[in-house]
Amino acid sequence: MGVMDGNPKKEPMHYGEIIGSWAFVGANNGLISAYEAFVNHAGDRELIKLLEESVKMMQSETKEIEKLLKANGIVPPPSLPSRPKATTEDIPAGARFMDPEISAAVSINVGQGLVSCSEVMGQCLREDIAMMFGKFHTERAMYGAKLLKLNKDKGWIVPPPLHSAIPE
Repeated sequence: MGVMDGNPKKEPMHYGEIIGSWAFVGANNGLISAYEAFVNHAGDRELIKLLEESVKMMQSETKEIEKLLKANGIVPPPSLPSRPKATTEDIPAGARFMDPEISAAVSINVGQGLVSCSEVMGQCLREDIAMMFGKFHTERAMYGAKLLKLNKDKGWIVPPPLHSAIPE
């Protein structure tokens, strides 16, 4: 049998799979830290709940990818220390991120995460890695739908110009 013998876990990772996985963990680590800070800034309970859900989702993804990298002899990127808890009252009003700003930033990150998952999936030769990123993609798409609904319900969404003059 050759390198691609049908058992993906015995196949070596190629450089695209490695850098895609490694970069994904690095991005998650930065976003986890940012979202922990956003929790301190946010005032809306539903937004805080979604931020905490996202942190847990990214921590789970990171743990899974780090296990894969380590099993293949790759040292994952370093994680950041957890943010201390604070209340919105601890942060001066002029320095505090407002809920619509936080939600907009997270919305952008959801789109970027979907693209990152798709990119790694498209590079994969190993089915197990492609499936793992497919699972992450699905989870992020579902999370994005919740965030979109929150943005609409709260009136935080800023739509692009709408095409309402449809010719007959």
